[in-house]
Amino acid sequence: MDIVKGSVVRARAGRDKDKFFVVLQTDGEYALIADGKRRRVEHPKRKKLKHLSPTNTAHNGSLETNPKIKQILRDFNGGK
Repeated sequence: MDIVKGSVVRARAGRDKDKFFVVLQTDGEYALIADGKRRRVEHPKRKKLKHLSPTNTAHNGSLETNPKIKQILRDFNGGK
């Protein structure tokens, strides 16, 4: 599965390794990711696509609010 807007991904490198994020936007070899808590929609993290591992989950709805992103990631983070 390719990494596209709305995809749930896991970071493979960096200080956020093994954490889950939602992709807000992609361009070339980079993606803007957010988790709604530490990395909020207002200040997403710019990360190379090669450092992201896609899951088989994609969300088609709105990704404009932090509570919505936290709700999407709740199952991946063990219900937290």
